[in-house]
Amino acid sequence: MRLLHTMLRVGNLDESLKFYCEVLGMTLLRKKDYPGGEFTLAFIGYGDESDHTVIELTHNWGQDHYNLGDAYGHVAIGVEDIYSTCEQIRDRGGKITREPGAMKHGSTVIAFVEDPDGYKIELIQQKSQEVTSEKTPATTSA
Repeated sequence: MRLLHTMLRVGNLDESLKFYCEVLGMTLLRKKDYPGGEFTLAFIGYGDESDHTVIELTHNWGQDHYNLGDAYGHVAIGVEDIYSTCEQIRDRGGKITREPGAMKHGSTVIAFVEDPDGYKIELIQQKSQEVTSEKTPATTSA
């Protein structure tokens, strides 16, 4: 078995694609309209679906807002340099909702960004290259 994708319902597909592709650096892998069901599916990610888990953005035509509820948590993305990644996200118009720092009751360095629909995206500093200073030179993109 293998995890294939996570589906998120989005109110404005163009806004969401701009955020995930331009702000977070993902690629639009495929997109298809389903006129009979009045919805569009767009699959995005950091690599081909054959060997990477991706995100499925579902846009139900005529629906521009969703109540996210209190059960949903977040999507997590590993990054090489969390500080420069947050700077790049901010420079591209992304909304950082939690600045990089150690997680509560732990030492893993995390940050959070919010997408146009209010979904939280957790950025996690990869342990193999954990950044120990508060700020390092920008060398890697999200």
